[in-house]
Amino acid sequence: MKAVGIAELRARLSEYLRSVRRGHPVTILDRSTPVARIVPIREAGGELAIRQPARGTPPPSRVPLPPPLRLSIDAVELLLEERRGRG
Repeated sequence: MKAVGIAELRARLSEYLRSVRRGHPVTILDRSTPVARIVPIREAGGELAIRQPARGTPPPSRVPLPPPLRLSIDAVELLLEERRGRG
């Protein structure tokens, strides 16, 4: 599998798409960190199949939610600290 940086992908997008069409996935890197993958679309039945829920499954609106967490942390203060660079 090929790995390519964002700038390189922009500069040679058509070339990489031709490679994907030939069946070779491409991993997109942002500063050496993988962030996305371009893969070929599978032909004949490769698309997402949507099926009916299993018999007896409750509708999403009736699935019970877990109880809320009891934390002694102020989430807003935690976010503000992180944004100030102390987190």
